Amino acid sequence: MTTTEDWAALFPRWGLAPDGPPFATPGGLLQPVRYRGRPAMLKRADTAEERAGARVLRWWNGDGAAAVYESDGDTVLMERATGGRDLLAMALDGHDDEATRILCRTVEHLHRPRPGGPDTALSPLRPWFASLREAHGADPRFARSWAVADELLAAPRDEVVLHGDVHHRNVLDFGDRGWLAIDPKAVSGERGFDYANLLTNPELVTAADPRRFRRQLDVIVEAAALERERLLRWVIAFAGLSAAWFAEDGERQELERDFAVADLARAELG
Repeated sequence: MTTTEDWAALFPRWGLAPDGPPFATPGGLLQPVRYRGRPAMLKRADTAEERAGARVLRWWNGDGAAAVYESDGDTVLMERATGGRDLLAMALDGHDDEATRILCRTVEHLHRPRPGGPDTALSPLRPWFASLREAHGADPRFARSWAVADELLAAPRDEVVLHGDVHHRNVLDFGDRGWLAIDPKAVSGERGFDYANLLTNPELVTAADPRRFRRQLDVIVEAAALERERLLRWVIAFAGLSAAWFAEDGERQELERDFAVADLARAELG
């Protein structure tokens, strides 16, 4: 595990000053700092997934995502969100439509064509769905989601560099710079995949509410110009994948919520 001592040489080299205590995440270690008078975040990636995601963030170059100011090996110095707005709070406090539209605009921005590509290998979506494929025999609900995912993955449309983990905690308020994404994965595939999680976010306690589901489905279809049936199929696929990940972690309540969302999507398909 990386320690703050590993960063000692970076503070004088980049002119950094601590601006809060360091804290750990499952993928690495972070330290709020000041950089040239600006709030910034020092982040060390401790997993291959986080390291690849940092390279995607550098490729976006602050366009729709947090800017990367400096980098050294597995450590990046990135722009820090200091705005007071919170998309999850908005979604739970009567502004769900607005939060969803902000997420959709952010995703659309990230998907815009750009020169070159990230300096890292991108995982296609099919390997990304390995957990669902391997789980599909354990429960018929996994099998139903895998059948839909398998069809979608066999004939992808509108392929882009994806964020891979768009949800209300990964798009933050950066004040004058607006809403920007953080923590991408290094994955590529059909653009519709990035919108499915807006309907399955496990942190959103209203995700499995039928009225909320139908309303936000309509908002996403309009805001993202997506085919309704195709998005519903991606929701079924992604909800199954998320449930498979929760099954691996032994988190039964979250698994059941994902399957409830998948059932809502199937009901809408008729």
